[in-house]
Amino acid sequence: MSGPVIQVENISKLYRLGEVSTGTLSHDLNRWWHRFRGKEDPYAKLGQVNDRARKAENEQSMARHEYVYALKHINFSVKQGEVLGIIGRNGAGKSTLLKILSRVTAPSSGSIKVKGRVASLLEVGTGFHPELSGRENIYLNGAILGMRRSEITRQLDEIVDFSGCAAYIDTPVKRYSSGMYVRLAFAVAAHLEPEILVVDEVLAVGDTEFQKKCLGKMQSVAVAGRTVLFVSHNLAALRTLCHSGLVLADGMVVGAGEANQMVNLYLRQNSHCVPEISWDDPSAAPQDELFRLIKVRVASAGAEPDILRIDQDIHIDVEFELRESHSSVSTSLHIMTQGVCAFAAVNDGLALSAGIHRARYVLPGQLLNTNHYSVNVFLITNGTQLRVIQQDILAFETTEPSRDCQYQGLIIGTVRPTIPVKITTLVSQPVSNS
Repeated sequence: MSGPVIQVENISKLYRLGEVSTGTLSHDLNRWWHRFRGKEDPYAKLGQVNDRARKAENEQSMARHEYVYALKHINFSVKQGEVLGIIGRNGAGKSTLLKILSRVTAPSSGSIKVKGRVASLLEVGTGFHPELSGRENIYLNGAILGMRRSEITRQLDEIVDFSGCAAYIDTPVKRYSSGMYVRLAFAVAAHLEPEILVVDEVLAVGDTEFQKKCLGKMQSVAVAGRTVLFVSHNLAALRTLCHSGLVLADGMVVGAGEANQMVNLYLRQNSHCVPEISWDDPSAAPQDELFRLIKVRVASAGAEPDILRIDQDIHIDVEFELRESHSSVSTSLHIMTQGVCAFAAVNDGLALSAGIHRARYVLPGQLLNTNHYSVNVFLITNGTQLRVIQQDILAFETTEPSRDCQYQGLIIGTVRPTIPVKITTLVSQPVSNS
């Protein structure tokens, strides 16, 4: 990778709540006069952080401020050929940042230096005219991006084939489904050879086949030496695709670095670890007429139970009260990560007498990967009757010791078991190249 193609220096974006512009001529003139003299926006000093997830007790404080920062003092750079994943909750400022980089809107303060042509896919059907056909919109979109007609024509067949909309390419796009819209929009943005590709949440719309094609195309764009800025809530895609990550919260940068580390930082900030839960008040515990859940706990079998290392056994204990004897009692766990079930564990139905029981699940070392996991718990009778269900009752993270092997990068997968491999020498002599 060569030097930076995007340099963002102290970018801020200030909005006035409920108003377009500042709302009064005197405020607009005051802002213009400060900007003309190279001074700071006079109303920026009044603005507060745009915490859209603010609790109810702080909403009155929010209402007292007319101005809020969608972005505040953002600094970062992106190198040529780098794939940068921008991560954050809804309202963190991700889309606002991409709009500024794409010159859809201007920053309130700060500067941006961009080297090369930028193609943006900020929402479904960006830049499309609903009355024009898919083919006409390809040429329109290409012209907006600064492409010559001959360049667009050369790429036309490949764009249509990638989008999967060949049968409808001469139909007005207002008759397209949202999936067809995003297919064609992404195909245009990705194939018109921009130096910088800006993509916002494209994977939230397409089907599985299209998502795979998008990931493959963005990887090929990056391999060709072009730069990609990628916003998505698909954390697995961010881990796989991106070289580096930028974590935003309340319009500010809270982390920048290697992509996998930034995904873990985001998960830690937004998914609090809960290694144990119990109920002091029996009436508040999850229960029915037969079961009462008492405690659920996850701990390491190593010397430090609070540190869950992937090379050590991990215990998950489920304590419950059985109010009367039953001939078939089972417990089950679902180990979840990023909304996907990594695996399920269930014991065979046992005849248990009334009393307090504990089910211990032992997850062997070298089974889990380094990741953030949550646990669903089920209490079952007769093999199929779900009596008590508790989802995301625990949350925990796993770490790993330093590796002895040369490779120190991300090893993908929701689990990472050690699979025995035996290498047998078949021919002891060097094999000729002829």
